[in-house]
Amino acid sequence: MPPTAPVLIIDDDPVHLQIYRFIVESVGFRGLPVQVTVRGLKFPDHEPVDAVLLDYRVAPNISARSVALEARQRYPSAPIVVLSDIHEIPDEMAAIVQGFVRNGNPEKLLETLRYLVAQPL
Repeated sequence: MPPTAPVLIIDDDPVHLQIYRFIVESVGFRGLPVQVTVRGLKFPDHEPVDAVLLDYRVAPNISARSVALEARQRYPSAPIVVLSDIHEIPDEMAAIVQGFVRNGNPEKLLETLRYLVAQPL
């Protein structure tokens, strides 16, 4: 299946970026990995984005909330899905994002992505 909907993947761990890219591309999405460093992150210029996957613990000096707010400004129609090993979505993220998936559950991640990309905000 050729890649279709571009999915921005934001994480500080390059291995996680590769894993999530493999997962989303295995079902036809196009993964756009962005690594967070201590200096921040660079959103891709001139790239359409249909969904955003955001690691909750992106970096010690950068909050997932600030990244989500910037992603929301840049891609207002793209749903944001938080990925984390915590059990439930933190209160400060609940009003900003459209989905929450615990790490280690690729089936749930893909189910959530398929649903959200098909549903306009």
